[in-house]
Amino acid sequence: MIEVATTELAGVKIVTPPRFQDARGFFSESWQAEKFRAAGIDADFVQDNHSFSALAGTVRGLHFQSPPRAQAKLVRCTRGRLIDVAVDLRKSSPTFGRSVCVELSFENGKQLFIPEGFAHGFVTLVDETEISYKCSDYYAPDCDRSLAFDDLDLSIDWGMARDAAHLSEKDAKAPSLKELDNPF
Repeated sequence: MIEVATTELAGVKIVTPPRFQDARGFFSESWQAEKFRAAGIDADFVQDNHSFSALAGTVRGLHFQSPPRAQAKLVRCTRGRLIDVAVDLRKSSPTFGRSVCVELSFENGKQLFIPEGFAHGFVTLVDETEISYKCSDYYAPDCDRSLAFDDLDLSIDWGMARDAAHLSEKDAKAPSLKELDNPF
């Protein structure tokens, strides 16, 4: 049975599929629509993404797509360790601007489900970390948005100073929550 834990952010869930282990290793269903639907996660995923980060301290995000191409995501770590972050961007939500942080690793097998209306990002904790994530809509460059990972109003503990983070140019220039043209 899939283990599903709720978080303080409505809709964001920590999912741990069972692993069936023997001397050869393990087998796990990382996604099975009927089982996830029965566990309260009903998403029609249309795209799988795979990301590799060579160095510990690589920050990717906080990213989201605006409507009409907003995305739900199911994120898992396939090698290494990372802190995965979801930020509530829903203006009418009682948890607007709050975040949840979850350690995902190959070893713990946890996944994070992030519904539409949230920004998503992560920081790698070790070199050579990979993540795989499903999206409920296709990548749409015209709807692609970023939020500053180190916005002080978000109070996210990334475990490092900004100058220690390995960032893309896009992420280094991302606006704060107060500056964001928020479509949610």
